[in-house]
Amino acid sequence: MDDLIKGLIDVTIGGGGRREEDRRDPEEERGDRSWATVVSGEDDDQPRPHHQQQQHQWSKERWEGNDQSYSDYDRDHRCSKQSRPQHSDYQSENVYPSNKPDEDEDPWETVGHKHPKRTKVPKENWNSYKQPLDEQEYSNEVNEYDVEPSRDELADLSRACERLWDLDSNRLIPNKDYQIDCGEGKKVHQQEDMAQESLFTWVSDDVFRRPTFSRFLSLLDNYNPHQGSKEVVTSEERQEQAAFIEEISRTAPIKYLYKYLASKNHVSGNYQEFKRMMTNLWFDLYGRGGTSASSSAFEHVFVGEIKQDKEVSGFHNWLQFYLEETKGNIDYQGYIWPRRRGEIPDSETQLLTIQFEWNGVLKSVSSTLVGVSPEFEIALYTLCFYFGGEDNRIQLGPYNVNIKCYRLGDRIGSVFPIAEC
Repeated sequence: MDDLIKGLIDVTIGGGGRREEDRRDPEEERGDRSWATVVSGEDDDQPRPHHQQQQHQWSKERWEGNDQSYSDYDRDHRCSKQSRPQHSDYQSENVYPSNKPDEDEDPWETVGHKHPKRTKVPKENWNSYKQPLDEQEYSNEVNEYDVEPSRDELADLSRACERLWDLDSNRLIPNKDYQIDCGEGKKVHQQEDMAQESLFTWVSDDVFRRPTFSRFLSLLDNYNPHQGSKEVVTSEERQEQAAFIEEISRTAPIKYLYKYLASKNHVSGNYQEFKRMMTNLWFDLYGRGGTSASSSAFEHVFVGEIKQDKEVSGFHNWLQFYLEETKGNIDYQGYIWPRRRGEIPDSETQLLTIQFEWNGVLKSVSSTLVGVSPEFEIALYTLCFYFGGEDNRIQLGPYNVNIKCYRLGDRIGSVFPIAEC
């Protein structure tokens, strides 16, 4: 208990100097076998669908001796299929947003040959998010949900995580609030681009006007993507961070997280102190790649970083993916085949294993929950960080998921979902 309290104090006050753990990239920890071999199923005898077996030949030359390319992945990676969420507080009537830009705005700047239908992300409120906290406007508190954890949930992390899934009323509905095109499947080593289009065909404008979504998106441009570059955080950006935590703290998933932590005597009964702890946990800077104050849990997990050896690390958020697609910075290259037999992902799948290039740098394997709310992901990953281990096998609706969680001392080094069949 003393070590636990000390860890919380360290997180709250910012942690102090850089430790030995801070010099390692946690995503480079992996099993004895190459993740690429395991993920792609090369050690399996499972047959592939006939049309996929004959689609493409692939080459390994580019990847030989490059285990680091798969350091963001776990040996048990799978794919599975998602059924539609049963509820959403925001059901957009928008079907296919226009691909035509406004006459007074510049057309889309895209790279490559992919030109999906999409709309620009509204940014009219972003500047106001940088104002002093007491001058900002927030949503009303969400009080219609029971956010008290049950005895079973307190005893079983998986039950608690599934409860969070049920509380995410802000989760989007596939083909209603957005649409994706998964393209074709591939193995990790495969070099061919298996997606003729971008991953996101369109996302409704209404999505970006939801308070937690909008505030989350406004944070994404605060970071230097190059790992090892010191981050400079302005006072306005700190206000933006704290205001985001304030906004999500009014939602059911974060209220449930607080009740859970309090029930475990992990936080005090003061909700304001809890918010400050959450701000420090996700936004305080620490060392990564040999440079102090160059990274944070939020930047790594949700924004992504580019290593000096030209690999993408982190980057597990669908909103960041969409935003970067609209800028022409991402080339989606297809989904990764399930290691074992499973459903082929389609437009309703909300847990994807994919490959893409970001700013010309390859992310050979990445996994992300599509359409979930920012408050859900923050609550889920925080819960697993405090009460789970490196592997957290849980149930999220129709998904069997392993939430992989790496620590840098008492900080979140990386956390991301892995689909399990």
